[in-house]
Amino acid sequence: MTETTGMMIGTTAAPAPAPAPRAPVKPDSQGFWKGTGRRKTAVARVRLKPGTGEIKIIINRKKTKKVDEYFTEIRDRSDVLSPLKVTGTAGKMDVVARLNGGGFMGQAQAMRLGIARALKDYDPALEGALRDNGFLTRDPREVERKKYGQAGARRRFQFSKR
Repeated sequence: MTETTGMMIGTTAAPAPAPAPRAPVKPDSQGFWKGTGRRKTAVARVRLKPGTGEIKIIINRKKTKKVDEYFTEIRDRSDVLSPLKVTGTAGKMDVVARLNGGGFMGQAQAMRLGIARALKDYDPALEGALRDNGFLTRDPREVERKKYGQAGARRRFQFSKR
């Protein structure tokens, strides 16, 4: 060992072994795999199981709507369906989601994350495809708080010299 650096001379670190694929998570008592997705203030609690490919959204614990009825924007619908398309499970999985908070776009992106997490538990082999497309990463951006003495988070009130 050298006195200044404290490291061994001539040694190299061995490369870390690849992580072993983890075992699939067992479904709950009704046969569903669960995933929770969040985006801004939106929360999506997603349950999925093999089935006919039906996607239902539960609103206020009472009404259920299909994806086409709830998300009118094409971009939101494609956000919700993208993890299923990438993994090749579109039309093979039934999805039930409860959405709270946020707006339509935040809810769609939260639902995308929830579906991706549930798919990862259903089949760990799908994790690589989901991670490569960025579906397992939560978007950490949040709204900045309003400060006192200002009109908004950064916006000031109009300055008057006289």
